[in-house]
Amino acid sequence: MKLYLLITLNALTVASLYFLVASGFSLIFGLLRLVNMAHGALFLVGGYVGYDVASSTGSWVLGLIGAMIASGLIGVFLHRFLLQPVKDDELRQALVSIGFAVILSDLLLARYGGATLQFTPPEIIYGSTPMMIIGAYPTIRLFVMATAIVVGVALWFLILHTRLGSLIRAGVDDRDILGTVGVNVPKIMSRVFILGAVLAGLAGVVGGSALSVAPGEDMRYLLSSLVVVIVGGMGSLAGAALGALLIGFAEQFGMAFFPNYAMLSTFMIMVIVLALRPQGIFGRKI
Repeated sequence: MKLYLLITLNALTVASLYFLVASGFSLIFGLLRLVNMAHGALFLVGGYVGYDVASSTGSWVLGLIGAMIASGLIGVFLHRFLLQPVKDDELRQALVSIGFAVILSDLLLARYGGATLQFTPPEIIYGSTPMMIIGAYPTIRLFVMATAIVVGVALWFLILHTRLGSLIRAGVDDRDILGTVGVNVPKIMSRVFILGAVLAGLAGVVGGSALSVAPGEDMRYLLSSLVVVIVGGMGSLAGAALGALLIGFAEQFGMAFFPNYAMLSTFMIMVIVLALRPQGIFGRKI
């Protein structure tokens, strides 16, 4: 019982991290129809910049803010100067963003080296929390779960219960009609892209606090985000949440009971979903 509960909590932690990264990726990929393969690099930028700011100021909160600003600014550049000019060509979007991600990752490697970095979170989320059966569990991991819930609820409210969310949904359905009524569609879509980039920066600090920041994490979280979005459905927050849970549980239980095939189990879920429902569990047919 103790083992199963511990694995379940680890799975929820990983699923929460995947959701934090995949929610921004889902907004960009699903709502804007932009193939941003540099989303993992934005996560890594957030982690490293957040670590720098937190180390120099002694404030984890300032590190979090700095990471979100840095990822957002790079997102502005990526969207405005690289992806927007090729917005009607998915292949070029993929190639341009992959090239940008490789350059960004190499620059980070040159700056920070190959060492693994670990944040020092605030005292309130440091240490462990007493729990029944397992004794105690790291508080920072419980914080990751709480952050994912807060972000999910905030995005749900934004998209379904605000004017900006209404404009976003209208732009997804028919951008031309939305533009004819005087709405600046490119500006609305740019805000969505920046929001997705900011979420990647936030995930970089939260993930770096719960686990670590190291070269290669960008590709790991990009691949996980792709699988989560494909399983859950593009542009669906509920789909991103469910996809993250499925992948997180498959990965953690797989690593516990059949480690050699843990990665295979996550891709098997993707294959089954694609075979039965190509648009994803909560996705809409395009």
